[in-house]
Amino acid sequence: MALEIRQQLKLSQQLVMTPQLQQAIKLLQLSRMELLDVVRTELEENPVLEEGQETPEDLLEIEELSGEIESVPEPPAEEMREVEGDRDNFGEIDWRTYLESYSVGGTTADNYEEDDERPSYENLLTRTPSLQDHLLWQLGLSHIEGHDRLIAEEIIGNLDEDGYLQATTDEIAGQVNSSGAAVERVLRIIQEFDPAGVAARSLQECLLRQVEQLGMQGTLVETLLKEHVEALENRRYQAIARALQVSLEEVLAAAKLISELDPRPGSHYGESEVHYVIPDIFVYKIGDEYVVVLNDEGLPNLRINSFYRSALSGAVALDAKAGEYIQEKLRGALWLIKSIHQRQRTIYKVTKSIVKFQRDFFERGVEYLKPLVLRDVAEDIEMHESTVSRVTTNKYVQTPQGLFELKYFFNSGINTTEGDAVASESVKSKLRDIIANENPRKPHSDQKIVELLHKQGIDIARRTVTKYREMLGVGSSSQRRRLF
Repeated sequence: MALEIRQQLKLSQQLVMTPQLQQAIKLLQLSRMELLDVVRTELEENPVLEEGQETPEDLLEIEELSGEIESVPEPPAEEMREVEGDRDNFGEIDWRTYLESYSVGGTTADNYEEDDERPSYENLLTRTPSLQDHLLWQLGLSHIEGHDRLIAEEIIGNLDEDGYLQATTDEIAGQVNSSGAAVERVLRIIQEFDPAGVAARSLQECLLRQVEQLGMQGTLVETLLKEHVEALENRRYQAIARALQVSLEEVLAAAKLISELDPRPGSHYGESEVHYVIPDIFVYKIGDEYVVVLNDEGLPNLRINSFYRSALSGAVALDAKAGEYIQEKLRGALWLIKSIHQRQRTIYKVTKSIVKFQRDFFERGVEYLKPLVLRDVAEDIEMHESTVSRVTTNKYVQTPQGLFELKYFFNSGINTTEGDAVASESVKSKLRDIIANENPRKPHSDQKIVELLHKQGIDIARRTVTKYREMLGVGSSSQRRRLF
């Protein structure tokens, strides 16, 4: 079969997203902090934008001016000359008064006459010492010198955030051109540093080093950690007592002491900075109605710079390139302002719809949360589900019941014995209450929890209870059993 080249015409429809639409979608799914970063970046890069309140009349006028930029001849350049100061009076400046009024050393406590003028302590930048900083500080106070110090620094550099060593002794020896015995010797010294149990290679070694620093070598506690770790994890205390020929009370006392040891000794250092959640929207109850209010605090009000507005109106002479540049920046500024306004309106409409569907939750709490899906809200506000999904991502609402992410109000339904449905979050709350009030010596099994929930009118399978329990980070009945 011979090959040949042919030309064919084909008509098709294709949806093309304009840059403006892409920007609107991007802003819609940004969190509050991310939106602030975008606005600050645009304020720095776009000279047409500035902070200030913009009226709708001004926006309409700017839209009309955006397409009316005409090329005008470049104005004649004026002769520039250097501005010279009055050198004769240079020596008459009162330098002493000037230096006294100028704070060379920066802001100090004496600069503030009133307490209200002082900066908040929360705004002072500090850095929490990391685990490596704490260990290196102790290394500087130790007697480790020479090549051993290089080994110690390599060991400290290979610790994770919990304080466990993530490299083998052979790997460290290869990095510092040393022997495995030397690395083991230095590692043993590092393991005596604070916090107790640091630089361990396993949980067992970590707990054993803590027992050594407590001076409990040769005790039942050390024996349990060395020979009966697996039985200890599964809480087979009676089997341990029979194997060691000791009383059950002694095993329980030793197990209780082991449970008080720290399995993550390095987690107390270099903790991540706490980021406070700022709600995007507030829900207030006024009388019998719930009012939705947008949180515009902290969001800069954007407007068009008056100078460039005058330039577009023809009050300032511009050449062709300058006119095109201003028009391009103006178009981007207008789309940014409109996209932010559209974002706020969409968040308002979605929250208003959520309040309508979840009114019982706002009145009584999480136990009355109803099943809700994105399609319900999308049909209510006549928007697409993807838009609702973007709006509810990383957006928070302050309600009379507390602070929640908008995603929290969307839950699958669990059938009740009466034929209705209850939200999965409500079932998780009931499950959490049942486990919190159980007898720690005889915790409920998953089947027992199913029976207790059934008495409350919730028809649920045992595997669903197991899934919810694991989602809540709660162990099985054997793991929750406490004999002491």
